[in-house]
Amino acid sequence: MFLGLQWYWWLAIAAALIVSIPFKVKFMRWWSERQQEKKGRRGRWGEDE
Repeated sequence: MFLGLQWYWWLAIAAALIVSIPFKVKFMRWWSERQQEKKGRRGRWGEDE
């Protein structure tokens, strides 16, 4: 098979990628909100954290 892996390993890898996509999207949204929150705090109170 391709790169020496059997078909079922490719199926397992594809399934893991498909399952991980929603978690990545959720994490990216959370990270974006966190960055916006940090930026908002810095703008209100100056550079000190």
